[in-house]
Amino acid sequence: MKKLFILIVVFGYYSFGQSLPYYFELDNPKSYKVTASTPASNTIEHVHIDNNGTIWLGTSRGLSKSTDNGSSWTNYYQTQDFGIKKVSKVGSHNGVIWAGLWDFVEFFGESFVEGAGLRFSTDNGQTWTVISQPVDDQNDRTVTYGINTLDALPITVAVNNMTYDIGFTSDAVWIATFAGGLRKSTDLGQTWQRVVLPPDYLDSIHPNDTLNFDLSPSDGELGLEGNLNHRVFSIHVVNDSLMFVGSANGINKSTDGGISWLKFNHQNQIETISGNYIVDLDYDNFSNTIWAATWKAVDLSEYWAVSASSNGGESWKTFLPNERVHDFGFKYKYSGESLVGSEVFAATENGVFRTSNYGSTWIANPKPIDDQTGASLLTSSFRSVETKYLSDFTTDIWLGSLRGLAKLNETRNEFWSGNWTVYIASQELSEEIKAFAFPNPFAPDRSKVTIQYTIGNNDAEVTIRIFDFGMNLVRTVIQNAPRIGGIEQRELWDGRDQNGNLVPNGVYFYRIDHGSNEPLYGKIMVLM
Repeated sequence: MKKLFILIVVFGYYSFGQSLPYYFELDNPKSYKVTASTPASNTIEHVHIDNNGTIWLGTSRGLSKSTDNGSSWTNYYQTQDFGIKKVSKVGSHNGVIWAGLWDFVEFFGESFVEGAGLRFSTDNGQTWTVISQPVDDQNDRTVTYGINTLDALPITVAVNNMTYDIGFTSDAVWIATFAGGLRKSTDLGQTWQRVVLPPDYLDSIHPNDTLNFDLSPSDGELGLEGNLNHRVFSIHVVNDSLMFVGSANGINKSTDGGISWLKFNHQNQIETISGNYIVDLDYDNFSNTIWAATWKAVDLSEYWAVSASSNGGESWKTFLPNERVHDFGFKYKYSGESLVGSEVFAATENGVFRTSNYGSTWIANPKPIDDQTGASLLTSSFRSVETKYLSDFTTDIWLGSLRGLAKLNETRNEFWSGNWTVYIASQELSEEIKAFAFPNPFAPDRSKVTIQYTIGNNDAEVTIRIFDFGMNLVRTVIQNAPRIGGIEQRELWDGRDQNGNLVPNGVYFYRIDHGSNEPLYGKIMVLM
């Protein structure tokens, strides 16, 4: 068991680490109020609004909710059921709220991403049921699919096995867990079933087919073939029959509730998606269009963009080339109770883009500035967008970013205009010692990465070094530079080594030495 554990940890680090398309913030624990005027964190990974109108946030400091449209917030950070874990995704179905948790874990002196399970509540967050991250027994080396018994890689640990997305059918909750693949539970998380998707070299599977491939989200580890299509990032359930699942090898569609699958990717169609890393999927219920955040994967002809299909995936149109998209939202238009139109939002690292003509033109958001306080979000990098239709026939547009949360209240005919509210976490950052990098991953040929850090209240000389995966020195960003305590500091790395050459794709580490204190560490992922 110990040997298998180490193998999967190392395999996960090499095989999964460079593929994680998310920004991770390192936090140190401190005491926070459960009820506050703002969310506990300024890093808003996901905004979800349930059928009762409650706003739920997945953040770097756990889960937050507001039942009064943002006037006050309940923060679950450091509560018994959430601890200091981070929340990657929130979903709801039939009054049950679900949250996927994650954190960092240290092995052999290095940090790894680790799934921290799920939580669900049937009483709007008053009480929670704790579910461990779904894993396999080491003997779970086969899986039955129709008439076939397929070899399978058992994922026995939670390292690199976090929940990226959650979906629901009437009888099951579905999770996209990347290292753990696609899984579903029909008993509220007590047990989980691995769901079989096509391998990389097949475009469809049906349980009556005679098949011989491995269910393996690997690069060929432990004697099994590697399948990028088994590394799952996203899921969107339209109804009990129709669902879409995004992987590192394209978009998988099922019309029979997840039994048989048809795969669309950049290589197997004429009018294709832009790239095979599918970070997010969403569905426009007015135009019956599936929207996908399609990132560049391994093929040199792939590129970052938005891909959309209004004919069930038979053909695709692409928009916003070279934009890294993280989330979609829709503003629906009504005549009485009838749905008569929609607008599409795409949250990207360069703003939230919006179209009212199905992609012909896109307009990015203005800087959110609070109409009452004058506070603004000092970022153009957004992680999430969601809308809420109100009883006065206006619409709230919620934007989650790496620097806080914003809400725009619009009337029916307004377009990026109306009343802004900006939420900045009330906790002072100056008391903390922390560091993070953004955007992450980043492409040195088109941007720089910002290393943001605080060193506590005392002034200190700071040295920042970049190392490669083998812990070889790549670049010294600053050395013995005097920095003031009690404020956030920012340094830039342009992705070049000491000789001025662009570094290759891969995982890099930064080390921040500040005075005689313990160094700060973090990961930077280079992806061009």
